Amino acid sequence: MKVLTVRVSLCVFLCLFGLNGAHAQTTGSFKHIVLIVQENRTPDNLFHGLLTWPGINPANYDIATSGLALVNGKDEVVALTPGPLANDYDLSHAHPSFLIMYDKGKMDRANLIPDTCEKTATDCTSNGAGQFLSYKYVDNSTHIVDPYLQLAANYGWANQMFQTNQGPSYPAHMFLFGGTSALTAADDAAGTFMSENPGSPTGSDYSATQDTGCLAPSGEFNFLVTAGSTTETKLINTVGTFCVTHETMASLLNGIGVSWKYYAPAVLTNSFPNDPARKGYNSGGSIWNAPASVSPICQPDSAFAACAGAEYTSKVDLNPPDVLTDISECKLSGVSWVIPDGRNSDHPSMNQGGGPSWVASIVNAIGENTTCDGKGYWQDTAIIVTWDDWGGWFDHVKPPVLSGPQGDYQMGFRVPLIFISAFTTPAAVSDVRYDFGSVLRFVEKNFKLREGELGFADARSDTNLGEFYDFRLGPLPFRPVAAPLKASFFLSQTGPPEPPDTD
Repeated sequence: MKVLTVRVSLCVFLCLFGLNGAHAQTTGSFKHIVLIVQENRTPDNLFHGLLTWPGINPANYDIATSGLALVNGKDEVVALTPGPLANDYDLSHAHPSFLIMYDKGKMDRANLIPDTCEKTATDCTSNGAGQFLSYKYVDNSTHIVDPYLQLAANYGWANQMFQTNQGPSYPAHMFLFGGTSALTAADDAAGTFMSENPGSPTGSDYSATQDTGCLAPSGEFNFLVTAGSTTETKLINTVGTFCVTHETMASLLNGIGVSWKYYAPAVLTNSFPNDPARKGYNSGGSIWNAPASVSPICQPDSAFAACAGAEYTSKVDLNPPDVLTDISECKLSGVSWVIPDGRNSDHPSMNQGGGPSWVASIVNAIGENTTCDGKGYWQDTAIIVTWDDWGGWFDHVKPPVLSGPQGDYQMGFRVPLIFISAFTTPAAVSDVRYDFGSVLRFVEKNFKLREGELGFADARSDTNLGEFYDFRLGPLPFRPVAAPLKASFFLSQTGPPEPPDTD
């Protein structure tokens, strides 16, 4: 039986309006859905500040202050300690690292996850006993994550949002766009998934600036996880190997005439100095650009060096701040995926602290718009903010294991999720279990598609975020998000975009 808990603040609010019951009434629909995807955090790591945020009941938010660590051969309780948002190290969040931390459900070995010091190494030496780098939470003494905390407190927060896959960014973005990181629908049904970010064709460590998907060069490799085994097998690309043909949310939207757009950065690169077709630039086929891995959308040119499809050209925008321009010019699509470049990412070891303001600028642009759609975007737009993967950070909640072959790769660890709309009660907290499939089901329900239509993660989920909005409530007025950086900052950033991630 599905257990639904929407906290007392929501029930009190409903009672004030003469409404009964905690289940949301969702007979209306949103005209626009905006999915903002940030990088590499868990609730325990990024949202520790909710425990002291004014005006909310911290007991409603499932945020840990300590965790289990394997020390000297036995489990010990260790306190989570503060660290900066822009730290000097990165933690592995590959599938093998998931298995280390999960430890057959004991959740006690995050301190054994490998790490890499990226900058001056002022706050790291190595993970392991005595260091506990994974057991950090973001220090908010400078109020750097206040925009996130304000959004979580003013709108909807999910205590039980799980990354659907157990690996890093590439498969995560595939799940968020199409419900699977499998190469084919048959592979998905059999429980065979791409589990990692791709590897360099030279055999060296992955370069975040190399193309992948339909544009992967010959020799690039990825790893597959197969049903019944946690062992990864290596798959080496020949032309088109990583170009998937199965349906995605985009194809469903196309079928009912709903517009969509995908904002993701292209980055300068010299990853292929001997390939004139790629030298000096990334054509957009990065691990964060899911449409570039989908054959019917990308339609790669004869050299498999660029996506040439008309749909790709018109609906994939390689300059993420253009979403702010599209909002101001009343060009917001029915569904938008928005991925930052590295300067505005929350990825550890490389971010500049602008991620919370980046997200706030998009929310404010929508909430303060008064001209588009006749009355402004606020009254007919739902905004979902989530993080693509756990990033190697400790989280205390054990993920569920699915039945069937997909259980070998689904679910992953918790990631934060905030639901924002004019029909969301302030400080609404849900204990319902969600995952990336729940986001896809929300889109399907909103646009009157059959929930689970894709047949992938959306079919394996049984939730659709419906607890976070009630069309009988409003519309409630927009509450602007205070942030140190405004939209004008992101619109005027100069220099080449950076990858949202480095691994």
